[in-house]
Amino acid sequence: MKIGIVGCAGRMGRELLCEVQRSEGCELSAAVDIKESNSIGLDANKFVGLPSCGVVISSNVEDAFKISDAIIDFTSPSVTQYHLELSKENKTNLVIGTTGHTEKHLADIETAGKSVAIVKAMNFSIGVNLLFGLTKQVSEILNEDYDIEILEMHHRNKVDVPSGTAIALGEAAASGRKKVLEEIADRGRDGITGVRKRGNIGFSSLRGGEVIGDHSVIYASDSETIELNHKAGNRGIFSKGAVYATLWTQGQKPGLYNMLDVLGLR
Repeated sequence: MKIGIVGCAGRMGRELLCEVQRSEGCELSAAVDIKESNSIGLDANKFVGLPSCGVVISSNVEDAFKISDAIIDFTSPSVTQYHLELSKENKTNLVIGTTGHTEKHLADIETAGKSVAIVKAMNFSIGVNLLFGLTKQVSEILNEDYDIEILEMHHRNKVDVPSGTAIALGEAAASGRKKVLEEIADRGRDGITGVRKRGNIGFSSLRGGEVIGDHSVIYASDSETIELNHKAGNRGIFSKGAVYATLWTQGQKPGLYNMLDVLGLR
């Protein structure tokens, strides 16, 4: 399968370049980054310390979509919007790891899924996706006597708060209680806030150092506290999952999928 990577010079992009090269059934067809990047013109493999592959990093994303069976996108919401149009135009499957989308962005992604196979995930780690399932299951069992708090920490350069994974965990918890997250989410606390509202789902975000991604779902009652935790040891867990999802799109019907679909968990 011919796979192109956009945002290839970023943290995840570099991991993906390596993962595509070591994964069976994959061929790197294109590596794209912004035209201001120092990586432009370099061999994609040499850029990450691997033997030359002949694919040169460029800023020509249009050609990347033309020559690839699928594109992996870890860029920014506004850039992903343009990629949706290229995906539909070229019938190129798309795997989206970008977070921070607006409601309009999400609606456009859903529309594009009517034309091509799209996998969009807040987190491509298999362990995190199991955590989504466990969070929903525990939330179905524990009633509102248990306050739900979601805590996440990432590296100092992450720009969106809370993380996409934290939001997805909140959605899983809300779904378990048959609620809509937007109606019960408490994302900002500062100063005198008053007592905690029963049934709300709280979010707390930390930023610092090079933390790849830590997430906790906390259930606190008057008599006990239960915690579900996941800590990412390296970015390889995300790149492995993203490439696995990309290979899964081959032969799939148009649609908007997530990692639960890819892993056969729903």
